[in-house]
Order: sequence, then structure tokens, then C-alpha cells
Amino acid sequence: MDQQPSDPRVSLAQHRTDMAKFRTQIALDRTTLAWIRTTLSMVTFGFGTIGFFRSLRQANPTPEAIHMHEGAIRFGIALVVLGLVATVLAATSAWFSLRRLRRNEVPVLTQWPLSITVAMFLTLIGLVAFWYALPR
Repeated sequence: MDQQPSDPRVSLAQHRTDMAKFRTQIALDRTTLAWIRTTLSMVTFGFGTIGFFRSLRQANPTPEAIHMHEGAIRFGIALVVLGLVATVLAATSAWFSLRRLRRNEVPVLTQWPLSITVAMFLTLIGLVAFWYALPR
């Protein structure tokens, strides 16, 4: 059965393909916005941790409070850096995926998705923070 260009099924198939691309782009935008919210929370929590322990040190300048403040600074900076790096990686990933989508190419599945990578780094940061929080 030969399909002619004027066949309505051809235009319907093209419309469905265009709508599928649109839905994919919108889903990619939602994912990128979720990453922005997540990384913004990490950065905010990092700054909040530093500020909280700074006020604790100022109110009670004991050696223990100073030790806790130094650990909190390391932990807070690690969260801020991880949040900023994850934001850049999420934006870059979304940009490359959109480029492939516009070229009618299939987006690439990565070996290490951003979510797993960030989860591993958060685990590492948490373990290091726990180590430094132990009394010496």
C-alpha cells in the first residue's frame, strides 16, 4: 500500500512526532527546574550551617564550639561547591539533550546519571562531616 504525501495519516504522524518532541522538551525543562531547586537547597543549607555554627561560636567561644564551627565551615563549603557544580552540570546536560532533540537524534543515556553522582558526593560529604564531628 503506497502512501501519498497528501495522505492524512502522514500529517497526523508528523503532528504526533512534533507533539512527542514538545512533551520531551517540557519534561526536560521540569527536570532542569527540579535540579535548580535541589541545588539551591544545597547551597542555602551550606550557608545556613556556616551561619548557625558561627553564631554558636560567638555566643560560647569554647574550644569545642570552635572545633564544631571549623567542621561546619568545611561541610557548608562542600555543600555550596557541590550545589554550584551540580547546577552547571544540570544546565549543560539539558542543553546537550535539547540540541540532540532539535537534530532529531535520540538523547544519550549516560553511564553515571547526575542524580547518582550527586547522591554519591552527598554521601561522601556526610561521611567526612560525621568523621570530623566525632570528639577527639
